[in-house]
Amino acid sequence: MKKFLIGAVSLILLVFLLDTAYYRWGFYIDLHPGRQVSTFTGVSGKEILVDEGNGPKPFEIKGVDLGAGIPGHFATEYAIDKETYLRWFGMIREMGANTIRVYTILSSDFYEAVYEYNKDNPDPLYIIHGVWVNDYIQNSHVDAFDDSFLKTFKTDCRTLVDIIHGKKKVNLGYSTSNASGSYTKDISPWVLGYILGVEWEDVTVAYTDHMRKENNTYRGEYMYTTQEATPFEAMLAEVGDQIIMYESKKYKQQRLVAFSNWPTTDPMEYPEEINRLFMKCAKVDVEHIASTDKFLSGQFASYHVYSYYPDYLSHYDSWTDEIPYADDYLQEDGSYNTYGIYLEMLNRHHSMPVVISEFGVPTSRGRAQLDFHTARSQGYMSEKEQGNALVSSYQDIKKSGCAGSVVFSWQDEWFKRTWNTMANVDLTKTAYWSDFQTNEQFFGLMSFDPGEEESVCYTDGDIGEWSGDDVLTENGDYALSMKYDEKFIYFRVHKDNLDLENEKIYIPLDITPKTGSYYAEGEDVKFERQADFLLVLDGRKNSRVLVQKRYDVFHVVYSEDYGEENPFFDPPDKDSPVFDRIYMALQIGNVNAAEEGDRMSEKFETGSLTYGNGNPYDREYNSVSDFIVSGDDIEIRLPWDLLNFSNPSQMQVHDDYYENYGIENLQIDGIYAGIGTDAAKNDRIGMEWKELKGWGKNPTYHERLKQSYYMMQEIWNK
Repeated sequence: MKKFLIGAVSLILLVFLLDTAYYRWGFYIDLHPGRQVSTFTGVSGKEILVDEGNGPKPFEIKGVDLGAGIPGHFATEYAIDKETYLRWFGMIREMGANTIRVYTILSSDFYEAVYEYNKDNPDPLYIIHGVWVNDYIQNSHVDAFDDSFLKTFKTDCRTLVDIIHGKKKVNLGYSTSNASGSYTKDISPWVLGYILGVEWEDVTVAYTDHMRKENNTYRGEYMYTTQEATPFEAMLAEVGDQIIMYESKKYKQQRLVAFSNWPTTDPMEYPEEINRLFMKCAKVDVEHIASTDKFLSGQFASYHVYSYYPDYLSHYDSWTDEIPYADDYLQEDGSYNTYGIYLEMLNRHHSMPVVISEFGVPTSRGRAQLDFHTARSQGYMSEKEQGNALVSSYQDIKKSGCAGSVVFSWQDEWFKRTWNTMANVDLTKTAYWSDFQTNEQFFGLMSFDPGEEESVCYTDGDIGEWSGDDVLTENGDYALSMKYDEKFIYFRVHKDNLDLENEKIYIPLDITPKTGSYYAEGEDVKFERQADFLLVLDGRKNSRVLVQKRYDVFHVVYSEDYGEENPFFDPPDKDSPVFDRIYMALQIGNVNAAEEGDRMSEKFETGSLTYGNGNPYDREYNSVSDFIVSGDDIEIRLPWDLLNFSNPSQMQVHDDYYENYGIENLQIDGIYAGIGTDAAKNDRIGMEWKELKGWGKNPTYHERLKQSYYMMQEIWNK
């Protein structure tokens, strides 16, 4: 009996050890060393080839980038379930896309959904899979040959290969992706290829090339470097060679390989003024990475290219003489389509197929960049404008000769941040509310709107969703109502015989108990309480929100960038009567610029209100509109961030900047609001209390396809 128990335990331990070695450590013995390697992908010149059962044929990648976030969850929580993925896959395929790109290893639900959707589907969705490099590692004081970078990079490549073949078990924290679970579904028949890496930090590339000059060559079984290669490119060749070798020997398969890149580290030559203006200090050129005859699938060049930044060509003139095909991109107004020219420059540079694996524009109210040449902006674009921009960008990509393109992105992601708003909000709580001021959250073709089935209010002129319980205060002929959800604070103004073009209406708001003014100097109106914001309704084209000087976050964060003195040297009074326009930073000036215009910082008035219909189910829908007038009623919606809410899910606002030497959170239970007119400037506007309750980590939302989805569907299904 004792021998039996010992034998049984030994057998169990052996099975456990073998399971761990194979499914977790990736250990294997090549039992078929002579078996021929197969592939269903390839390249021919500038074309990608895919064998869908009838031999290799040219294949245009028409894809969407799929993120990992949904409202109420950060991406690293992997909260999207299989049923959601399957529903999304159907909508993506109906749009006309044939490919989904993902950036990193996801939960097993994603791979199970891919398998279930594709296994008996004559019209499958293909996958381009990324291997992520941690942002923290890129910004650490290491070069790309450090173990924390290179060793981890190669380990994650092997992990991914095992995952797509359904032969992996990953525990939380085992890989840099932080995904976990048992991956048992073989989705390799639908994986076109890999995009290795991320948008490289130029300083990481430059530092590697400087510190590792002797490491500028690599010779592998499948990939090797040319004489012109840099150390960073040699590192990429090593990673590429390793992932090809691992899959070739263990699974006898190959697929396409690309290395991530973007304009910041593109391989093009620019005049010195451009290098100085954009601090362009590094290049990555995959033409310096070649392959042996053993690599059957082939390589393509992958770029993230957005029209609005960095638009190098708009900052110098000599390129018009250097590029013979420039006139092919001359527009009706006499300007050049610099986006199209840049795409063709990239394509002509490469001998391999080029795929624009990210392009897009966001439908946010906030903005961070603007391309004056193509009218494609990083924010403050309606869903219809987004659709027009995507269609024209896609046409530019096609015209340039690229082999495919991938729209960024499928869904909006509430958790994301943007450089010009990230100081204003609590970055640990962004997943729990929709910040319409943060453009990075709204690149999606699918929106997550507040409310389980519909939003609490649509600013469309139909006041049916308003009731007597929403009335906050009345002042003579005027009545003010208020409500809110995870994205907006809504107001309704009612007055018999309303004529907004010939009367001015004021709505003061008391947000913080710390500061505020009883008087708005520029508008010459008074309030019963100390107001922090003043909503001025002055016709369809001149309405705006003003902020009291002490509570102006733009002034606190960006004063010095816009030529003013540091505000902490001489803080505004707590009861300052000055109410300023509300601005948002667009571009911080560069002291190294040759041209005066490039040395100046750009901003735009984000407090200015846009007239239009805010109902997504109405033909006149304008997704970035703020207010609408219908008869005797005005409906208004204001994003939380515009009113200095740092985390409305817990009803936290900005505390006094000058007491805290920066932005800190302050918990509130409600706000005061009132209503008055310019006809009663000698009277103080009364203000009433509105209780505010947060929703914690449980926001309500529902999915909605944007207008841009249907516009891309039309062009992709032609």
